[in-house]
Amino acid sequence: MKRIKYSKVRKVQPNLFEYTGSYKKDPVEMQLFVYDVEGYEEYRNVSIERVRKELDDPEQELDVKWLNIHGLHDIELIKEIGNVLRTETFIISDVLNVLRRSRIDEFDNMLFFSIKSILEETGSNTIRIEQISFLLTDNTIVSFQERKSDFFSHIRERIRTGGGIVRKKKNDYLLYLMLDAIIENFFITIENYEADIEKLLIEAQHSHKSEFLSRIEHERENLNYLKRAILPLRDALYTLKSIKDDDEFDGIESSNYTFFARLHQKALELLEQIEYDVNNLESASNIFYSSQAQKMNQIMKTLTIFSVIFMPLTFIVGVYGMNFDNMPELRSKNGYFIVLGVMFVTVILMVFYFRRKKWF
Repeated sequence: MKRIKYSKVRKVQPNLFEYTGSYKKDPVEMQLFVYDVEGYEEYRNVSIERVRKELDDPEQELDVKWLNIHGLHDIELIKEIGNVLRTETFIISDVLNVLRRSRIDEFDNMLFFSIKSILEETGSNTIRIEQISFLLTDNTIVSFQERKSDFFSHIRERIRTGGGIVRKKKNDYLLYLMLDAIIENFFITIENYEADIEKLLIEAQHSHKSEFLSRIEHERENLNYLKRAILPLRDALYTLKSIKDDDEFDGIESSNYTFFARLHQKALELLEQIEYDVNNLESASNIFYSSQAQKMNQIMKTLTIFSVIFMPLTFIVGVYGMNFDNMPELRSKNGYFIVLGVMFVTVILMVFYFRRKKWF
C-alpha cells in the first residue's frame, strides 16, 4: 500500500508550483460538459483556448459547465486554468501538492475542496491513492484528477441521457454527485476487506501458522490507513454542510445542503464500519491465540499423562534393577512374567482412572 509521506508537504511553498504525485506518464486530457435542462454539449480532449472561450462566454451564464482534467503534471496548463478561473495562486499550488490531507477552503466567490480517493486494485491487496480537487464558482465546476479513472462515468451518462435531476440542478449538485461517487469507492474497498476478515475469522479457529498473525496485522494497517484518510474527509464534509450558516460563499442552494449532510453521515458510517472491522481483527487474533493455547494445553496434558503412566513403571524397573542378593523375586522362575503382569495391570488401572476422571 502506498503511504502518504508528509515530510515533503512542508517543503512546498504556497506560491511554488510543483506536482508532488507519481502519475506523470499519461498525457493530460481535459473534458468539458456544458449542459442545462434542455440539452448538453460535450467536448473531449478540449484545448485551453476552447476552455477559455466556454468559461468566459457571457451568453452561457445559466448553463452548468463542468471541466474535468485528467493529469496534473502539466504545471503550466494547470496554472492557466487557474488564471481563467481567477483563482488564488496558493489554491493552484494546493491542487498540485497531492500530499496534503483532505480539506475545504471557502472564499467569497469560490469553494475549494480536496479529497483523497482510495480504491483497491483489482486482483491484489494494494490500494491506489488519488487526490481529486474541486473548484466551485458561479455556474462552473472544475475537477482535477491525477490520472484517468472511471469514478464519474455514471455521472457523465446521466448528463448525456438526462437521467435523474442532474441537468435540473446547478453545479453544487454535480459536486455532491462526484463526492458521493468517491465515498462509494470507500465502501467498496471496505467491503472487500470485510470479506477477507470473515475468512480470517474462520481460519483463526484451526490455523497454526505464524504468518497468520502477519496477515491480520497487514489488514489492520490497511484499515487504520483508511481511517486516517476518512477522518479529514469527515471534518471537511461537516464544514461543507455547515457553510450555510456563514455569509462567505453562497454558491450552494439551500435545498442541496441536505445532500451534503448525507455525505457527512456516510463518512460517519465508514468510520463505524472500520471500527467494527478492526474489532473483528482483534477477535481473530484472540481466537488464534486461544486456539494455540488450547492446542498447547492439549499437548502438555497428553505428555503429562504419559509421564504419570510411566512413573510407576520406571519405579518398578528401578527397584528390580538393583543387584542385591536378598531379593527373592530375582530367583523366582516366573518372577519376570509376574513383574510384567503387575506393570501391565498398573497401566490399565491408571488409564481407567484417568478416563473416569475425564482427563483425556
